[in-house]
Amino acid sequence: MLGEKIKEKHEERLEQVRQDLAEYGSEVLQSEEMKRAFEQKHHLRATVGEHTVRVAVTSLLVCYALKKLHIKVNIPAVVVGALCHDLGILGREEKYSSNLQCSIEHPKDSVEVAREIVDDLPDKTADIIERHMWPIGKSKVPNSLEGFIVSGADKYSSVKDLVRRSDGAIREKLIGEYEQGGHDYEQEE
Repeated sequence: MLGEKIKEKHEERLEQVRQDLAEYGSEVLQSEEMKRAFEQKHHLRATVGEHTVRVAVTSLLVCYALKKLHIKVNIPAVVVGALCHDLGILGREEKYSSNLQCSIEHPKDSVEVAREIVDDLPDKTADIIERHMWPIGKSKVPNSLEGFIVSGADKYSSVKDLVRRSDGAIREKLIGEYEQGGHDYEQEE
């Protein structure tokens, strides 16, 4: 009985994640850059696409927890910021001469990629992307709760990517859908 309730809550949360990714991230998820992101390795064991979707999912789960505490969070900014935070890394070998240069420059490059994908990218979202590397390197401290959420989710997901590949429910149920193009991200009316 308790196990079924837990499983049901998990499925509800997973469905909410799907809906929020589809509603707020469809432009990014359907972009050529995101398709390329699933082809480029990142953090040894993942692709840029797997990592960015994992950061978005983790960020959303944090947002849902904060919402239960009556803390308001801008979910559209979190979704787009998380999905775009590393897209500037695409073509890494040609663009950057070292890992240090990449860690310093890719956040600004990611903002530029996001501006190409998303019409009228909000300043808050651009800031989330630009400051996501904090506290590493020369990155500035995020100036919003949403920025801290994405930055924290990025560090958590990066460690998971480096330590072991996570092939659990997220990979099977979400990332696989994006890789295969098997999910219709258009809102049904």
